[in-house]
Amino acid sequence: MLEAVQNAFRLPDLRRRLLISIGILIVYRFAAHVPLPGVNREVLDQLFRSPDQNILLSLLNFFSGGALAQFSVMAMGVYPYITASIIMQLLTPIVPQLEELSREGEQGRQQLNRYTYYLTVPLAMLQAIGQATLLSRPIGGLADAVLSNWGFTGDALLPSLTIIISMTAGTMFAMWLGEMLTEQGIGNGVSLIIFAGIVASVPQQMTLLYQRGLNQLLIFTVITMLTVALIVWIQEGQRRIPVQYGKRVRTMRGNRLRILGGQSTYVPLRVNTAGMIPLIFAQSLLILPSTLASYFILRTDFLGSVANFFFTTFSPNSWVYWLFYFLLTVAFTYFYTDVMFRQQNLADTLQKQGGFIPGIRPGRRTEEYLNRVLGRITLVGALFLGFVAVLPYLAGVIFGGGGIGSFNTLIISSTGLLIVVGVVLDTMKQIEAQLLMRNYEGFIR
Repeated sequence: MLEAVQNAFRLPDLRRRLLISIGILIVYRFAAHVPLPGVNREVLDQLFRSPDQNILLSLLNFFSGGALAQFSVMAMGVYPYITASIIMQLLTPIVPQLEELSREGEQGRQQLNRYTYYLTVPLAMLQAIGQATLLSRPIGGLADAVLSNWGFTGDALLPSLTIIISMTAGTMFAMWLGEMLTEQGIGNGVSLIIFAGIVASVPQQMTLLYQRGLNQLLIFTVITMLTVALIVWIQEGQRRIPVQYGKRVRTMRGNRLRILGGQSTYVPLRVNTAGMIPLIFAQSLLILPSTLASYFILRTDFLGSVANFFFTTFSPNSWVYWLFYFLLTVAFTYFYTDVMFRQQNLADTLQKQGGFIPGIRPGRRTEEYLNRVLGRITLVGALFLGFVAVLPYLAGVIFGGGGIGSFNTLIISSTGLLIVVGVVLDTMKQIEAQLLMRNYEGFIR
């Protein structure tokens, strides 16, 4: 592996891409420490260094790459862009105009990307308002709020607008860095930015676990390593569907006949086609009831009682929360896999190219067969994602003395592990492809 790294830096083009990737990530990490005005730093440090963090803040800090803990201009990271991308992916098979654009090749893809960027701006502004509003109230048992001068009236109007504009601009800047990283560097830019933030938070997570005891640090280190091995095994798992292409006879000059096609290949169906998206969907949906209930929990009337019920029931310390987390993750895995598979339209593509699955008639029968196979292997992927989702709770129950509903149960959160492993594998495969093209040995083979 060390020799492969040396070979990568010997190639001028690959060395340039690697250095550009490292430089862009350094720029992003510097920008993640540019502070916003009006932030109480002492309260912010106490809030994020607490052993039992707010689950919503932990989730938002995770997707910002740790920038929310600094409450910098990058406090939202690329999460609004991720949300906009997911919305566009779900709307594409539903809206005829968007579906038509998706079939127009590169030009249509660029237009869909522009729509995604346009949608990112209002989503970023709304999320900036939501995060600032959340931090403008005392939470986590603290007496003071992180933002004391927040609102849209009086003297607080101008500072509030400054925060909203700065956070939105930070998100757009992070998106631009991600695009530059994808075009000029190695790997997927957005994923690498999130990856850098997750890795940067590892020392703090290990410190928090060490404060609970050296034995817990060792136990959760072993659990994290075993989880990584399991994720790699599932992520690389696939079912290969054999495909045969029929022979075609073509007349050449001089009345010569040339036989084309006839080769055999396969269609790989991945066990986990959905990736980490179901975890994001399920978590975003589960934090909604407790977040809304937190606005009414201090009331003493019937509405306050209902809010208190939802706030307690959907708290990360409740087993009901983790049960729904598991079930929603499984359901969203099937939903998102079906959406992605329908967009590929494999049955029609094979029929147009003259390919067929041995023993299966082309067209509708092929589509039914592929859906049936995909449904069986997706069950494994869905149960795997559900297990990864509730792993922090299970680890807390078994080793932590209770259901610890925070992201600090593991060194890296379960969703974070999926991102880290996926990004590392994807980046290594891209570097390996560049090395193999130049007759060098890669990382994996």
